[in-house]
Amino acid sequence: MSSERTAMTSVDRSWLRMDTPENPMMISAVLMFEQPIPIKRLKRTLEERFLRFRRFRQRVVEKGDKCYWEDDPNFDLDNHLHRIALPGQASKKELQELASDFNSTALDFRRPLWQIHYIDNFNGGCALLIRIHHCIADGISLVRVLLSLTDRTPEPKLERIAKKVAIPKPQGNAATRFLHRLVDSSQAGWQQAQLFLDSVRQEPNYPLKLARTAGGIAMDLAKLGLAPFEPKTSLKSQLVGRKKVAWAEPLALDDVKHCARTLGGTVNDVLLCAATGALSRHFTEHKQTIPDCGIRVAVPFNLRPLDQPIESLGNQFGLVLVCLPVEVHDPLMCFRQVQENMNRLKQSYQAQVTYSLLDLFGRGPDILERRALDLLSNKASAVLTNVPGPRHPVYLAGSKLVQPMFWVPQSGNIGIGMSIFSYADTVQFGITVDKGIQADPQAVMNYFRDSFQHLYDAAMSHAHGLHIAQAS
Repeated sequence: MSSERTAMTSVDRSWLRMDTPENPMMISAVLMFEQPIPIKRLKRTLEERFLRFRRFRQRVVEKGDKCYWEDDPNFDLDNHLHRIALPGQASKKELQELASDFNSTALDFRRPLWQIHYIDNFNGGCALLIRIHHCIADGISLVRVLLSLTDRTPEPKLERIAKKVAIPKPQGNAATRFLHRLVDSSQAGWQQAQLFLDSVRQEPNYPLKLARTAGGIAMDLAKLGLAPFEPKTSLKSQLVGRKKVAWAEPLALDDVKHCARTLGGTVNDVLLCAATGALSRHFTEHKQTIPDCGIRVAVPFNLRPLDQPIESLGNQFGLVLVCLPVEVHDPLMCFRQVQENMNRLKQSYQAQVTYSLLDLFGRGPDILERRALDLLSNKASAVLTNVPGPRHPVYLAGSKLVQPMFWVPQSGNIGIGMSIFSYADTVQFGITVDKGIQADPQAVMNYFRDSFQHLYDAAMSHAHGLHIAQAS
């Protein structure tokens, strides 16, 4: 193997092989800025901060049934950064249509798998439309990478551009490297044995706890495999590969937190309840039968410590299936049901199980992964992400970021992706919908805001009633 080539991990390989014409495996973002960004300064920022991750200079090569990362010998930033302008008044509608177009288009596999389009003259400022393949890293990592390009003030102190990040290369021949790996594995095994014995000494019932954990993992694996398929609704239609993108006007994060505190839940519970109400309203508006057992959404669950620096990319997350009680129309009852479902999942090992399955599928033949993917994607109607962003405004190359939106790809026959992202004391909500699904993405965005308002009003009314009862 070339010294400039490294093997792709089995989990990253799983995401690479999920790529289909109907669902390109791209994580995409639309970032809207208050002022135009000077192109030269943007390039300098990308060269200094983005390209310090070697992966963004590498392309994917396949040799037989193996996949590798290889330095692109003809890498040029201009192949990945493009400048374009919107037609007409360059409004939100035109930007959504452009994002829809690019989200329906695959990346060029001859080059490193990412692109940035600089959008001139949007709302007096500019916008960036970013696409990065999922095999490079998971959504949480990539959000952190993109935020690392920003500063808390308009005038950062840029350091000298580093053309290439030095990465230690393996020394010696293949036999030497094999012996090093063998020694490392032996040392890791001995350390694990020592930790186990220490745990037994400190806690005699530790083996029993370990057995219970193994039993819990086995149980969650069985539950995942035996979970029934999603009910047939308009959200599970034949995909055509053409995406429609929309986003809502942001909510005030303080309002969401106030609602969560009043109901004794979390911000995540409130937002999932609002998403549930939005999908329920979709069924009602289209005069469709609402499933009496709810619908499930696949939610990525981060397995990487959030305080761990992003020094290496890759995918470190699992998926959990969350049931949204769309059949429950009372907002407070809906909230309690969502809260109960989330509390149950927090005690499970479902995220670890799905991560292990991705690792297993990435090591096996392509047909095994395809069949497993079809099986799992039949058990969810949508993908929903909820990623926390910075509490304060940030600046990219001197321009203030006004509104950010991020989407992760869908897989298999799932055609809906919903995204929740908190930023600068606001909550952003966006959606991408395959054109084969009869759903108006902008209408669903409006339903989301209405659903949150109904929950907020019900929470305040309930709290007021309790206050009066206690006073009397």
